[in-house]
Amino acid sequence: MTMPPTENAPPPVANTVRLREWLARTRGVQLADYEALRRWSVEHLADFWQAMWEWFRIESPTAYTAVLSNAAMPGARWFEGAQVNYAGHLQRYRASAGPALLFRNERLQRENASREIGWPELLDQVAACAAALRALGVQRGDRVAAYLPNVPETMVAFLACASLGAVWSLTAPDMGVGTVRDRFRQIEPTVLIACDGSVYGGKVNDRRALVAELLGELPSVHTLVMVPCLQDAGAPGGPFVMLPPWGWAGRMTTYAALLATADRVTPEPLPFDHPLWVVYSSGTTGLPKPIVHGHGGVLLEMLKNQVFHLDMQPGRDRFHWYSSTGWVMWNLVVSTLLSGTTVCVYDGHPSYPEPDTLWRYAEQTQVTFLGAGAAYFSGCLKAGVSPRRSTDVSRLRALGSTGSPLPVEAYEWGWREVSEGIWWAVICGGTDFASAFLAGTPELPTVAGEMQARCLGADVHAWDEQGRPVIDAVGELVCTQPMPSMPLYFWNDPGHQRYLSSYFDMYPGVWRHGDWLRVTPSGGAIVYGRSDATLNRHGHRLGTAELYAAVEALPEVIDSLVVDIEYLGRPAFMPLFVVLREGLGLDEPLQSAIRQRIRETLSPRFVPDTIEQVAEVPRTLTGKKQELPVKKLLLGRALADVVNKDACANPQAFEWFEAYAARRAG
Repeated sequence: MTMPPTENAPPPVANTVRLREWLARTRGVQLADYEALRRWSVEHLADFWQAMWEWFRIESPTAYTAVLSNAAMPGARWFEGAQVNYAGHLQRYRASAGPALLFRNERLQRENASREIGWPELLDQVAACAAALRALGVQRGDRVAAYLPNVPETMVAFLACASLGAVWSLTAPDMGVGTVRDRFRQIEPTVLIACDGSVYGGKVNDRRALVAELLGELPSVHTLVMVPCLQDAGAPGGPFVMLPPWGWAGRMTTYAALLATADRVTPEPLPFDHPLWVVYSSGTTGLPKPIVHGHGGVLLEMLKNQVFHLDMQPGRDRFHWYSSTGWVMWNLVVSTLLSGTTVCVYDGHPSYPEPDTLWRYAEQTQVTFLGAGAAYFSGCLKAGVSPRRSTDVSRLRALGSTGSPLPVEAYEWGWREVSEGIWWAVICGGTDFASAFLAGTPELPTVAGEMQARCLGADVHAWDEQGRPVIDAVGELVCTQPMPSMPLYFWNDPGHQRYLSSYFDMYPGVWRHGDWLRVTPSGGAIVYGRSDATLNRHGHRLGTAELYAAVEALPEVIDSLVVDIEYLGRPAFMPLFVVLREGLGLDEPLQSAIRQRIRETLSPRFVPDTIEQVAEVPRTLTGKKQELPVKKLLLGRALADVVNKDACANPQAFEWFEAYAARRAG
């Protein structure tokens, strides 16, 4: 089903059209349509990114020697000699009218009140916070870790770190001590900025004891900065005082004290590839991968995506993408500020206390672009939510979705229950490279079940097993040329071994993303889910190793295996298979204990859909769990096609899984 734009249509001239007109006017490059523009952007890669530099008026006190001086992956070098600062780019909006941020949590939503921060106020808070962090000893290259919810203080602290050239790293307060420790301990932060808790779905999550425990796990931290979130979120029983952990030799201060300083620090120019943040994407073995992205690459990629693939226009748009701070979409949300667009932030459950809470929030804050994970829109469909009947959706021009494939029924629900012809801006990207491979533009028609196009500057293809591009057939999603925001490196990865094995082991020199992709003859794209064994719950990734560590810590569990199954147009399904101590059965109390362990140690997002007892977990001859063959079995493949029994230590273990797959298929 293709839906042409009608009611609430986007502006008649999309930014991608404006870009083509500008290229024709300034360079004599004549491009008839979006696909011609896309092809030009990858066939003339350096020219395209030079055009982006000029379009966005990127400022550098020094000249760069070349746009792209090495096109190999990994190792591409962009804009060598240039100096930029992600936070410094915001200084051009200092005199802008209107809000930079509009914030609500569950308490403010009940009161129909917003906390508004204008551009001058935002930049002043960033300058004060940066000065205070410098006074605490934070220097260029130091890591600052944050354990915070989606509140304005998180964005200010991040921008302050970027101003100084410190390296930022963030996790969400629903993550347990083990999950946070395994991330932050790798990068040895000197400062921890943490909340006292959060309120989600009306439930108070007091995290003070967890923060104290976390400090004991992070010996490099010399300063704790506490951000009081519980009181502001309406938690009863305050005030909530954080006492210094017993035996901890560091110092403690508050976020308010940081902003109270009289000093101010403006962003300093940094090398184009100076580290900006560390984000985490987990593989199937070992600790989470600490991925380092640079100031310049993220700056250019985020601007490109916001302006050309989400069609942001300052003065017209108010942008909201529902996200926790544990998802790379938070990074996209804060990066919307780079285009001068007002960002609307919500901290709380999107469907509490009513299923249409997020839609009421969007109406009251005058959101024009509403994004969320695909699971949220599917949930609205199942719950019978009809925003056009319960709220005023006249300002909404677009809906954004990512995290997992958006089913056809959800597209149709949006056109039926939100606004006929509303633009679905469905994207597919990744934490790994802090950008998108697949997205769209309002100049193209939207086909239900498809993303509109491959992104500008992203040389993306579907490859078959022989490494050949295919059209209208499912293949591995690959990117054959570098993008500025691809990782600089993994933290503490000698010889770049983890980096190379994560993306370049199947096709040397070509980025393999780990998704199944089909490029349609018309230029659209369909992603069918993960082709590897990483867990991806509505955009939140977790390595299976982390889940195993949590589950197998229970004395009753000897071994375990988990797979995350994504079906196009069907709900995702994540079963957990456990081997128990001899004589034990998987009764309800043990199931509850396993679920509770995952909920507390990792996150409620990774609680399995079902738990099944098995006699043994299939393993390779070297002892690795055979996750991918089990996943392929559950996706309907024949056993003979998914595993070589000669390479298995216990091939008989597959018999149970083969029967289980047949039962589910029936």
